[in-house]
Amino acid sequence: MGRGLAILVAILVIAGAIWLFVSGAQGPGGEQAADDAAMQDVEVAEAASGEAEAEEAPLLERSLLFGNPERIQGRISPDGTMMSFLAPHNGVLNIWVAPAGDFGAARVITNDENRGIRQHFWVPNNQYIAYLQDTGGNENWHVHAVNVETGEDRDLTPVPEGSRASIFAGSYRHPDMLVVGTNEREATLFDPFLLNVVTGEMALIEENPGFVGYDFDEDLNARLATQQTPTGGFLTLKRTDDGWEPLWEVPQSDALTSTSLYFTEDGSGIYVLSSVGRNTAALFLMDVATGEQTLIAENDLADISGVLIHPTTNEVLAVNYEYTRTEWDVVDADVQAAFDTLAQGLPGDPNIVAQSQDNRYWMVAANAAQSPTRYYLLDRETDTLTFQFSSRPALEEAPLQEMQSLVLEARDGLNLVSYLTLPPGSDADGDGIPEEPQATVLYVHGGPWARDSYGYNTTHQWLANRGYAVLSVNYRGSSGFGKDFIEAATFEFASAMHDDLIDAVNWAVESGISQEDRIAIMGGSYGGYATLVGLTFTPETFACGVDIVGPSNLVTLIESFPAYWQPFLEATWYSRVGDPRTEEGRERLLAASPLTRADDIVRPLLIGQGGNDPRVTKLESDQLTEAMEANGQQVTYVNYPDEGHGFARPQNRDSFYGISEAFLSGCLGGRYQEFGNAFEGSSTEVLAGTEYVPGLAEAMEGFEPEIRN
Repeated sequence: MGRGLAILVAILVIAGAIWLFVSGAQGPGGEQAADDAAMQDVEVAEAASGEAEAEEAPLLERSLLFGNPERIQGRISPDGTMMSFLAPHNGVLNIWVAPAGDFGAARVITNDENRGIRQHFWVPNNQYIAYLQDTGGNENWHVHAVNVETGEDRDLTPVPEGSRASIFAGSYRHPDMLVVGTNEREATLFDPFLLNVVTGEMALIEENPGFVGYDFDEDLNARLATQQTPTGGFLTLKRTDDGWEPLWEVPQSDALTSTSLYFTEDGSGIYVLSSVGRNTAALFLMDVATGEQTLIAENDLADISGVLIHPTTNEVLAVNYEYTRTEWDVVDADVQAAFDTLAQGLPGDPNIVAQSQDNRYWMVAANAAQSPTRYYLLDRETDTLTFQFSSRPALEEAPLQEMQSLVLEARDGLNLVSYLTLPPGSDADGDGIPEEPQATVLYVHGGPWARDSYGYNTTHQWLANRGYAVLSVNYRGSSGFGKDFIEAATFEFASAMHDDLIDAVNWAVESGISQEDRIAIMGGSYGGYATLVGLTFTPETFACGVDIVGPSNLVTLIESFPAYWQPFLEATWYSRVGDPRTEEGRERLLAASPLTRADDIVRPLLIGQGGNDPRVTKLESDQLTEAMEANGQQVTYVNYPDEGHGFARPQNRDSFYGISEAFLSGCLGGRYQEFGNAFEGSSTEVLAGTEYVPGLAEAMEGFEPEIRN
């Protein structure tokens, strides 16, 4: 693809991972930003309940953790003279711009009033910033562009309701142009258009004949296309005078760890990530004429997950990979000094989030477990690193806890990279083991083809502050550890994938970290499913569970997937989880569905759902709640009608995590902040089980939901 839009390519799976059902419940992205000049004393809330060992630590206000950051997503303009970021405007995240480094002159240029803007980037012409926006979390995105000087904000892809648009490519050679795709003509496919951001004119490049994606060169020509094979792999084709011809085939076993990235400057080659014939995904340069591949970078433990390139020459500068921590390997000696400067002056692992067109300036986000994300500007010409802002300055002096990186062993010998955060004051000698076993929350990541990582983690810090040890496990199927690790999860939903979690829990108990009878399971999306599996397949193991947008029936889940997921289902769900189109596949899916074992639940369950969720629809929570209520089981069900796959509005996050910590206190005995005005401005609907959460019924008296779509 043309690379004028995104300089750091972080590829974990193909095609933007659109099939993942990863929860967005933790808020916007991995970058959380705020202004250092707004540093304030940490607000301390009065604790309710409290048997937790962290009693001496101040109880952090939920708003500091789950409210909007003051600034987020720092970006440098292509010419290096301007900065942009997301920050609240009237309580909603919007796009702001300022002269580089002069935050006093910052001004807002968008006016979203609902769920906020989640991602933004500079168009190569320096005059516009583009962003994607949906309605109420339905993921039917429209491409917007806002004029940096005038603030004129236009929807450039006003597709009909039920359709969506996406951005395919951009290039510094054609700075006013973007390649966008829409599925207006055919719901399962995206037709590519050439879009002039200045005039708004769109020209159809071609009607998509059945491709799952295209690759565009720096002149924005569609040179390559990819289609799914009947066996669940992918075939990349090249355009010739006679049409499309095969170039590169990726088997189904490599489909989640291999993908094309971007063309070389002259268009003769394309960089690809590939695990074909090996385990971990390595970076190769593939000759477009012959298909021959030349190895550029590799790592034996982890997939190459990020590629830093020169903005205009497309030369590879460095790559990163992550086993327990993110590491960079320099490919071009010209940037070695820059990485040396980052290593010496950055408080955490570096994430290069933007570059100027001439590659002089890098915007770098520093990721460290015990501080919110901090943004720095690196001037490579003068070799100076300048602090810009902190993501959440009110947390800078808060008692945030270190995150331990662990490698545990599953019962079959598989290594499980995991992360542990302990409550404040529980580990006086600093050996990583608390003086006494702790109440614990096993927090399971979504995906399943995603991963947990080291660094600042809102959920870990929140739960640790409430008095719990927090353990997150990269169970088999998690991405980034090679194709063999993913393949080990094939047809293992509710089986070996769950065994990995149980093995980690047993390790925590045997190591003196966790109290066996005070362990909860919690997570979003696949993590929500894992929660339900924990309460149904191993009903005595966990004291309670918190399911956030998790599926209860794998058959109804897959059958409700959006139409535009169809081109990827063979490579993912059908071949790795189960195919509901066949009797055997349907039986496999039902056997792994928590709904079929709802009668076995003996522990309290809290469910959080987004009413507009297109990935895990509301049906999944409705049908499980109905079954549990019919059985007289303890379930609390909270729905947010203006949310999708996770909770974007800060009012809704404050509401749900307020309910969650009170619920956890009831079954684990930790601390929680009184509800107070936690529901103000939220769309909270408690559809069942108000009486099971301490203080919830009283807090909901007279409350009227405020729904924003």
